[in-house]
Amino acid sequence: MVVNIQYQKMKASESLNKILLKKLDKIGERYSWVIKANVLFKLENDRTGAQSNICEIELSAPGPRLFAKSKTDNFEKSMADTINELNKQLEKRQGVFIRH
Repeated sequence: MVVNIQYQKMKASESLNKILLKKLDKIGERYSWVIKANVLFKLENDRTGAQSNICEIELSAPGPRLFAKSKTDNFEKSMADTINELNKQLEKRQGVFIRH
């Protein structure tokens, strides 16, 4: 699986990259039909002035693209929530493959 990682309004983080790649490798091993992952980490200020850490992941696979986004107070939690949501979507997609 090809992984593209982008950072918006922040500096790149090697530790986040390592954690992310480890989690995406597990997805790639389990779902070999996933072709590519586009990942975006960004900082966003809300109306109250608090910062939100956002993780967006889009997976390219047969059929419609899979997308998940999470906004929390730290990037590790956002990434974990996003990957959990993608795992749910991948399970559903694989169920469709098995039935046909």
